[in-house]
Amino acid sequence: MRAENSAIADSSVAVGTGGRQDTEPGPTTSGARAAGAAPAAARPAARPRGQRLRAGGTLQAALGVTAFSLTFPATAWGLEGFGPWSLVAVRSALAAVIAGVCLLVLRVPPPGRRHWAGLAVVAAGVVLGFPMLTTLALQTSTTAHAAVVVGLLPLTTALFSALRMGTRPSRTFWAAALAGAAAVLAFTVTQSGGSLTTADLYLFGALLVCAAGYTEGGRLARVMPGWQVIGWALVLCLPLSVPGALLALSYEPAQLTAHSVAGLLWVAAGSQFLGLVVWYRGMAAIGIPKASQLQLAQPLLTLVWSVLLLGEQLTPAAPLTAAAVLVCIAVTQRSSA
Repeated sequence: MRAENSAIADSSVAVGTGGRQDTEPGPTTSGARAAGAAPAAARPAARPRGQRLRAGGTLQAALGVTAFSLTFPATAWGLEGFGPWSLVAVRSALAAVIAGVCLLVLRVPPPGRRHWAGLAVVAAGVVLGFPMLTTLALQTSTTAHAAVVVGLLPLTTALFSALRMGTRPSRTFWAAALAGAAAVLAFTVTQSGGSLTTADLYLFGALLVCAAGYTEGGRLARVMPGWQVIGWALVLCLPLSVPGALLALSYEPAQLTAHSVAGLLWVAAGSQFLGLVVWYRGMAAIGIPKASQLQLAQPLLTLVWSVLLLGEQLTPAAPLTAAAVLVCIAVTQRSSA
């Protein structure tokens, strides 16, 4: 309850400041007038403060996107020493342990009963569904081809947000979002030859479950801190992830290498926990539609990491696509959402 009250207070800081000035008593009539004038004098400062909050939210969402952009290369490293089922189960278990320790040390009370259904959606989509489906896809797909998922994820997340939360972004927003998604989709499909495979079915399934998880997580991040949203979602999966990890490792023995261990640690601590912490905080600050559009840059970042970490070749079309996507991001961030 304290966490919920704190989150609500943080999201309403401008209103709270005005209320304190309004209710400050004045001993004389002139004091009352001064007290009444204080909110009017404070209004010009409210806008810069709101801009700082939005800038901070944008920065946190961007940090989340950067963390996510390393997920596919790190998963490719992890698959060098782990099977797909054991990699997903072990990463979920490790992330849940990290989250559980943080919740215990900080003595965070469990969320209210009304929030558990939403946390279950986050757990199913973000903790289990997306990692499992994309890991299966990466067994036969390159990271460039898998980038089609995150290329379409911003648009899908905005659609889920409109359906779930009633948000109505402007036409300019939708036009820029569609243009950015089309640019990323055209680029990634061209690089992969444009053929549909079993891996594509995994990727499109991952797209849907992740968009649902992001939307529900962004909604919950308005009433509780973002790190608690993903923390409790991870803990909720612990009864499945620990037995699943033990069972999977018995069928898929691990071969520990520097790459496989580094990949596992990143997807567990970076992608699965820390990245989602700043991501949900950013979504709560600037809104789900605008935060989701920052993910248009994620496939391009993934391609950069794939060149640096995996040795994949980058084609001349990448800079042109990057420029088009950055323009679309700028338009979505300036439009009303």
